[in-house]
Amino acid sequence: MSEALVTVEAAGTGSTVPAASGARLFWRLRAQRAALVAAAVVALLVLIALAAPLLTAVEGQDPTTYHPSLIDSARGGVPVGSFGGIGADHWLGVEPQTGRDLFARLVYGARVSLGVALAATVIQVVVGVVVGVAAALGSQWVDQLLSRITDVIVAMPLMIMSLALLAIVPASFPRPVLVTLVIGLVAWGSIAKIVRAQTLSTKGLDYVSAARLSGWRTWQIARRELLPGLAAPVITYAALLVPMNISVESALSFLGVGVKPPTPSWGQMLTAADVWYQAAPQYLLLPAGALFVTVLSLTVLGDGVRTALDPRAASRLRVGTGRKDPAANARADVGQTAGSADVTKKKEASA
Repeated sequence: MSEALVTVEAAGTGSTVPAASGARLFWRLRAQRAALVAAAVVALLVLIALAAPLLTAVEGQDPTTYHPSLIDSARGGVPVGSFGGIGADHWLGVEPQTGRDLFARLVYGARVSLGVALAATVIQVVVGVVVGVAAALGSQWVDQLLSRITDVIVAMPLMIMSLALLAIVPASFPRPVLVTLVIGLVAWGSIAKIVRAQTLSTKGLDYVSAARLSGWRTWQIARRELLPGLAAPVITYAALLVPMNISVESALSFLGVGVKPPTPSWGQMLTAADVWYQAAPQYLLLPAGALFVTVLSLTVLGDGVRTALDPRAASRLRVGTGRKDPAANARADVGQTAGSADVTKKKEASA
């Protein structure tokens, strides 16, 4: 098959359009300035996370060393100096009570938050695709069994299940790995439903039937014919899963069952900063601002990828902004002109 096919619903009628290749996706994203800016911000955040050891080495600090001399114990552990102890040695100041360097913990926290979210998304995609394709291509009994399991997974409240699982696992187990596994293995149901529905709609197409008549096995048909057509919806949904997983990881760390100290995480930093928003506001605003920028950028990028993969789907971020589709305006003008002509003819006939 020369080009992957994706089935989309347009105006209530199923039609088939070619999926965007990597180069075509890039050129379509170029027309969306918001998506390009979001992609640049995400790339910068990933670069900062990867270069965290180098950046902290340039500053001359690390995320775990205590600096008691930089803390005013008489005032309850407030950092010494203006703006939370910001200076040449500590670019963003230090934490209250501990004196740990805030910049080092912020950039190392980016590694944990982004790494957990991306790894959990990969697990969700792999499990969801396998279960969805197996349900769509298997027998009726297999389809019913996997569909009911998927329904149970979707119905489970993610936060409650994560809290329960994280609470019973021994503390010796690495927390970032545990949070990744919990998020990935509890929240794959939605993508499995999407993959199953997409596979059911494409497995009856002519090129799949031709492959079946040629003697190909089921796994060969799935790998060569069906999986390429699943790229567009899977990539789109995965791009939207990443910011959600970042929020879940931060919430779990904020509740005290996620990443444990001294390992830095943005959510865990927010947990320790909730009582310092008056004495040391930057201690709270920096991780909160990093979370806000990251989630917003990934959400905008995910919406841009969705729009680029299916150009006929309007961006959700443009709803209500007053932007009009030129083609839609032209069709509306033609319809109004035709309607006016019909009214004129009816009046002339009645006269």
